[in-house]
Amino acid sequence: MFKGRFLRGAAAVCGALFFTATGLRVLASCASYGLPFTDLGSTAFCAQIAEAYFSGLTNGTSATTFSPTATVNRTQMAAFVTRTLDQSLARGGRRAALRQWWNSTPHYDQGLGLTTVGNTPQRIQSDGVDVWTPNNADASVSRVRASDGKVLDTWTGATHAIDVLIAMNKIFVAGNTSPNGSLYEIDPSQPGTTVTTLISTLGNDVALAFDGNFIWTANFDGSVSKITPGAWTFTTASTGFSQPGGILFDGSNIWVTDQGDNKLKKLNSDGSIALSVNVGTTPGDPLYDGHNIWVSNFGDNSLTVVRASDGVVLKTFSSGNGNQNGLNEPTGEAFDGQRILVPNFGASTVSLFKAADLSAIGVFPIGMANPNSACSDGTNFWVSFRLSNKIGKY
Repeated sequence: MFKGRFLRGAAAVCGALFFTATGLRVLASCASYGLPFTDLGSTAFCAQIAEAYFSGLTNGTSATTFSPTATVNRTQMAAFVTRTLDQSLARGGRRAALRQWWNSTPHYDQGLGLTTVGNTPQRIQSDGVDVWTPNNADASVSRVRASDGKVLDTWTGATHAIDVLIAMNKIFVAGNTSPNGSLYEIDPSQPGTTVTTLISTLGNDVALAFDGNFIWTANFDGSVSKITPGAWTFTTASTGFSQPGGILFDGSNIWVTDQGDNKLKKLNSDGSIALSVNVGTTPGDPLYDGHNIWVSNFGDNSLTVVRASDGVVLKTFSSGNGNQNGLNEPTGEAFDGQRILVPNFGASTVSLFKAADLSAIGVFPIGMANPNSACSDGTNFWVSFRLSNKIGKY
């Protein structure tokens, strides 16, 4: 149990004290803050109580009482802590600073908010300023300025470009060719030209990740590769893999989704499998939100949330569980610091979820058919439309 009703505000440790002209420190009058509570007396925490009340963190115990010495049980404390987290995320984000509070689309059906890129855009990524789009059918990569959607540069020569990785001041591109996949490099400090080929003997690579030292590829033909930057040599692990389709690094481990056996797999440093977790059918791109891994399952229209620390499945959004939230061939999800956005390839919609409490926010029309990948630039989501050769700001 927790004592002290001021904990309902922010568990403050410093008082709202004022200095008079004589330099003497006096306790503030809570009435001067416009608070409705009549039972606060002389306290050093008027400012903290006022912030808690005016932000909606607490309403007190009645219209006129705060009950400053009453106990706070664990249920109430959980509510206060999560409300505090939500408020800090909402007020402290770039979207708040830019006054962008909406969750609706910019009317893609009217051609607004769209940028035409290359042929068949795939897994888009952002460096926080620009959006990088690998265009599979015309072997190109587009650089799009996030602030206004202008195409800044185009690089060519990336055969079957399918994913990009932003790391080490470079842009790396996966070339999804078979039987030998490729890794390409772009120098973003230079104008668009032909990509540099680093490796052309990988497996059928479809996704990229970086762990701070090595680049990893998920190879759909049944392996993962670990690449040493600079030397551009690699080792490949194939035992226990069927059809790796997505890959990520969570700050500690590399994780791979395997479409061949419907599992999410945590890897050891040599690429061998340390842990396998059952997810849905045909898992695609995994996404890490700082705590949990979200896996969109294209084959059964579901979304699995796995705790990264121990591989425990926390929640599955599916029709069978009664909380599908509009998922329809979901793929290529993105995280903006608060929300998870999942494009629904089988419908002209996106599904939104709240990362903090694993709740469904809703499903929203997006005005364009077959959204297939998403990313966040730190302020807005971007969604690619593979069949329309466009990407759009959401």
